[in-house]
Amino acid sequence: MKQKNDSGMATILNIETSGKICSVALTKDGVVEYQLEDTEGMKHAERLGPFIEKAINEVHRKDWQLDAISVSIGPGSYTGLRIGLSMAKGLCMALDIPLIGVSTLQLLVSKAMFMSAPWNGEELFFPMIDARRMEVYGGVYDFGLNEIISPGSIILDENLLKNTLGEKKIYFLGDGSEKAKNIITSENAYWLDDMYPHARDMLALSEVAYRKGNFLDIAYSTPAYLKEWQPGPVSQHSIKTE
Repeated sequence: MKQKNDSGMATILNIETSGKICSVALTKDGVVEYQLEDTEGMKHAERLGPFIEKAINEVHRKDWQLDAISVSIGPGSYTGLRIGLSMAKGLCMALDIPLIGVSTLQLLVSKAMFMSAPWNGEELFFPMIDARRMEVYGGVYDFGLNEIISPGSIILDENLLKNTLGEKKIYFLGDGSEKAKNIITSENAYWLDDMYPHARDMLALSEVAYRKGNFLDIAYSTPAYLKEWQPGPVSQHSIKTE
């Protein structure tokens, strides 16, 4: 594999296919330089290849060196995640560059934190990816992207974070959060509507991973499907605030 670029910022091709939107973004020196997306539905198998080809052509046109490929690894659509990761792996092998994996949940939280909002840094975020019926994939994160409740598969009910919602503001976001609106009525529960993952929003997380050398094993890495909620029912959790 080519030696890691230690000059600072990197040129990274970001791929996001975890949901209904298929998108790619070419980022360089902390800026989104080129992006393409399709919002018409689950057409990732049809759209992603041409999107990537155009992005690679842009790299060649500007005589840049591509340093890494970053891909969202889930949770999300089973088919979408497999398409994205397979494409990313193939590119990394062909170009001899490292592979970065970005959590879709952390991606949503990062997107929220970069909104023009009066954040004080004490907020908690609960990104939710729609699963089936009253189930979502989600977890709770603080403003440092630390896991307060580890990601997993969650059944929504009236006891969801019941003890915690009296202590801190929690912002619910993602395409699964709409299902929680009629269940959670606490005054400390807030919703960030129309928050969907895009490749352009991967910029900060991808660059941090690149600088730290946090790369995936190209041969053996798999998507984070989160089929099971590992710590136990979320309704039993109370988030510590000290």
